[in-house]
Parts: sequence; structure tokens; C-alpha cells
Amino acid sequence: MITARSKEEILSASRVEEVIGEYVNLKKRGTNYIGLCPFHTEKTPSFNVSPTKGIFKCFGCGKAGDVITFLIEHEKFTYPEALRWLAQKYHITIEETGDTAKDQDDKMLMESLYIINQFAQEYFHSNLYKTEEGETIGLAYFKERGLTEEMIQKFKLGYALQQENAFTITATKSGYQLELLKKAGLVVNRGYSDVDFFHQRVIFPLLNLSGKVVAFAGRIMVKDERSPKYINSPETEIYQKSKLVYGIHQARTSIRQHDECFLTEGYTDVISMHQAGIENVVASSGTSLTDDQIKLIKRFTDNITILYDGDEAGIKAALRGLEMMASQDVNIRVVLLPDGDDPDSFLHKKGSAALREFIRDNKKHFLQFKTEVLMKDAGTDPLKRADVIKEVVGTLALVPDVVRRSILLKEVSRMLDVREQVLITEVNKQRRAKFNKETGAEKFEADALHRELETLPDHREQLYQDRSDELQERDVVRLLLEFGRKEMESAVPVAAYVLNEIRDVSINHMHLRLMIHEIESQMEAGNIPDHHYFLQHHDDELKRLAMEIISSPYVLSENWNKMHDIYIKMPSDNFISDVKSSIARFKMKKIMNMISENLKELNSAKGNAEEEIYFMNVHQRLSQWKQELGKDIGTVIVN
Repeated sequence: MITARSKEEILSASRVEEVIGEYVNLKKRGTNYIGLCPFHTEKTPSFNVSPTKGIFKCFGCGKAGDVITFLIEHEKFTYPEALRWLAQKYHITIEETGDTAKDQDDKMLMESLYIINQFAQEYFHSNLYKTEEGETIGLAYFKERGLTEEMIQKFKLGYALQQENAFTITATKSGYQLELLKKAGLVVNRGYSDVDFFHQRVIFPLLNLSGKVVAFAGRIMVKDERSPKYINSPETEIYQKSKLVYGIHQARTSIRQHDECFLTEGYTDVISMHQAGIENVVASSGTSLTDDQIKLIKRFTDNITILYDGDEAGIKAALRGLEMMASQDVNIRVVLLPDGDDPDSFLHKKGSAALREFIRDNKKHFLQFKTEVLMKDAGTDPLKRADVIKEVVGTLALVPDVVRRSILLKEVSRMLDVREQVLITEVNKQRRAKFNKETGAEKFEADALHRELETLPDHREQLYQDRSDELQERDVVRLLLEFGRKEMESAVPVAAYVLNEIRDVSINHMHLRLMIHEIESQMEAGNIPDHHYFLQHHDDELKRLAMEIISSPYVLSENWNKMHDIYIKMPSDNFISDVKSSIARFKMKKIMNMISENLKELNSAKGNAEEEIYFMNVHQRLSQWKQELGKDIGTVIVN
């Protein structure tokens, strides 16, 4: 794991305008840069890069973040991959935690396995053309399936000979160590001798995202009731079956371009669809779909369309996959092919145009698909229909995104003819039960805030009687994110000053309260988080909110001062004054609200002398506080 010190060094050295400038033609405008957004098509530049804040923001499509976010979004790097890319660019030596000697050994082993697998792939592939057995059995099989030479080369297909130690002999003669061949899962000991793991099978190499061969799958070429039709390499240091989907390396560019991924079951389905010109397709390799496989696809798109056989087994497989995909917050569509067909056989029968048309006409949203299947089985039985409603709502409860879940709730309400509020109540009930089971007792304020968010109405404007309340609260968080690490005149960090000033003042916006709570927690641990901390946050809503707070579409031109002889100090130039005035205005707004509420109480207390005196005293104290704050702000207060 990369150390915190190395991360800090990498982020400090990285210049957002230099990194993004390698992908976007940027032009300077004032203190910022602008260019055409690389995430959507536009003719007028709306993509802004701020070197001072270290962020980018597109005011057209909304994409925003820091240099790490850009590399993750544009290049589909993981967070560690982005850090390593930046470290290489800026010539920074990365420190990593753990036993360095062991780490080096592990890296050497993994590199050795990659080299051995590459040798094996070339060996299996050459068997198709350089051996009579490979040509008459392996190559003939692929040709019979209608695969072209281009596809055989593209997917590096091969053949393992019938002789059970043919590969072992060739590999050891070529200098590869027997123990490493065993670690790669290519050679196994059968008790009497060391033999090939694959023999008399056509071979499908399995490639990782970067195109390295990590394992193999083999289909048997002879009828043998004792042997499975397909076998995969055993898991190794470079291959975990649950984390890989077949064809991801070949499909990643097309998936990104089409913003959709077709998911099939078989290797030949993927290859046949590529041959038909449909390249944004991968396969789960006949296994149950896993969280890691969905996360891998999600690196390129949130839109997944599952292509399943139309038989009963295919329907059940689809339903199982939907539950897992719902929890990963992806947009799921389902296409059930005619009974007895898979994508490969459908293409052979009707061609690529027919398959595209069939997918277009039969693609259904996963909730529509699940509801139709279950309601058809329930018929008119009211108790079965009630069970269906609970099961569909159970799937909805897995969707983590609040907005997306709200939209889906409306659709389910329409389809099931059930009032939306009933569904909302059931979803919240199931999510609370799941939360309590996973986390135990309700211990922390942050947990309470998240639970409170689950019960919010869809219309966020109902949260505020006055929109200016929210704007004032956002401004307080802006101070923490932009200037938190700077110091006031007394050498107290701005973050500590602000938090102390607002300690007794309530924050209405729950996500802003959550951000402030997290800043306090981080400070207790000795860290003052800035906007970069929240731009990498696991909570998408906090990430989005932080980006909104620190972003502005307006930039003061460098020539403004020269042309107009008017010199304007930006908040960053005079942050102490900005902090004090913003806090004073924030308090003023809260006091005005308190005065308004107190006057209502005073009017309600008419006729009760004791209560009237109490509320009049409160009004007097609040008015005095308002006058004092008015002097700090420089505002004349008229009572």
C-alpha cells in the first residue's frame, strides 16, 4: 500500500493543468484555463481548470474533480493506478508499507507468472498451425463455429495437444522452472508424474484489463462423461476468477464509446458478437456474477444489458444477477433470447442486424423484467401478489443512490398499482433493518444523519423555508474547505476558528452537517481536510456537494485591473477578512430567523403576562446581538 507521505508528495507535485493539458488543448483565461470538455461533445469551451484550487469543472456536463479524479474518469485508472501514473510522470519514488523484501518477492513471482502465461499462450496458439492434431481438431473446430482468422488472432485462441505432458516437456526445455509452471496452474502432479493441466482442449486465453494473459479456459474436444465440458486455470497470484470477465481487454474501448456493456455467458458468444461488429460485450464465463466483476465493468459504464437464454434456467440466472447489480448502483437492462438460443447461435441463424434489432425491441429495465416474471407466476392470487411486491421492493432497497431509488420507486408504483408512499415506507423499513444488522447500535451522529436522509421527501426545496439559509451554510463549509489549513492572526487554524464560532449554531442542511462532523472527526485525528479530501470521498453526495461549493463559472480576467484601473482583492487574497465577514453574516442570518420565531411565540403568548415578559426579554437580547454583529459586518441595523 502506498504510504500517506508518498500520496501527499505525489499530490503536491502534480499540476492539474499539466496533466489535463496532455489530453485537452487548454487556453489560459485569467488565473484559470479553459478547453473543450473531453467527457462530452461541445463546440463552445465549458471545461475549466483551476491551478490554484487544483481542480477541473465542466459547466456543460457537470464532470468535476481533481487530478486523480480526471485520470480515474478519463483513463479508467483505479486510485492506486492514478497515483503510480503521476509518480512516474513527476519522477517520484513511491514508499509502500509492509515487508519490502516480501513485497519484492511477490512482485517478482507475479512478473514470472505473466511471462510463463505469455509463453503458454504462444505455444497453444502455434499448435493450431504447426501441428497436424491442432489443425485437424482445434483449428477445424473454430472454423466450424464460423470464426474468422481475424477473430482467432484477436482473441489469441489455441489448442492443447492430446499428449498429457506435451506442454510440460516444451516449457522445461525452454528453461522454465517446473515449480513456477505449477504455480501458474499449467502443470499438475497426478501422483505418478507431472502432466499438463490442459490437454486435448481448445484454449481461450483470459486477459486482464491491461492485456496480460493471466489464465486459460479449455473446452474438451472428446466425449467424456467424467470430464467437465469447460475447465479454467486454478487461481493464482495473478488470477482470481471472481474479479475477471472474459473479453474486457478487447471490449473496453467500445464499452466506453457506446456507454453500454452487453453481458453474455459464453466465450464464443463474445467472439461471435465481435465478429458481427458488436464489440462492447464481455462474458461472465458461465459463473455466477460477482461484485468484483460488476465493479470492473462499472469502470467503463454504468449501463449493463444482460443477454440470457430464454429458458427457465436463463430467467432464474437473470434474476440472481439483478439482485447483485442493483446493490452496485448500475443501470440494468435484460434481454431474453428466444428459447434455445444464445447470442452465438442467434447470430448464425439470423445475422448481426437481426440481433441488434431484437436487442433494441426486447430490452427491458430490470424492475420491469422482474415484476413481469414474478407477477405472471403469481397470477390473481392476492397473497402471492403481496409477496411479489415485497420481493420487488427488496431489490429496490438495495439501490444505494437516493435519487435513482426515488425514480425507480415511482415506476414500480405505476407498474404494481400500489401507492408510492406505501413502497417508500417498505423500502425505508428494509434499509433500516439492513443497516442495523450490519452496523449494530446507533452510535454516531454521522450514522444518525444518514438515516435521517433516508426519510427526506423527494422535493429538497421543502427542507428550507428560505433558500438563503442554505447558501449561508454552504459559505461556512466553503471557508473550511478553502482556508481550513491557513491561520488567523492568532495563529489558530481557520478550521478551528470557524468550528468554534459556529459551535452553538444549528446547521439545517444535513449533508453540510455531515461534512462539518467529518471535518471535526478528522481534526481530532490530527488532520485538517480540504476539498481534495471530499473529492475522493466514498459518499457521492458529499463529493458532489464539495465540488459545487468550491466551483465557480466566473473568472476575473488578468487584464481587468490594467484596462479599468480597478483593483479587486479576491477572497483568497484576504482570507481572514473573508472568514470573519462570512461568519458574521452567517450568524446574522441565524439571529434574524430566531427573532422571527421569537416574535411568533410572543404573538401566541398574548394574554399570558409571564410568557410575554419572557419572550420580550429574549427579543431584547437577540436585538442587542444583532446590533453588535451589524457593527462587525459594517451594516446599519434599523429596529
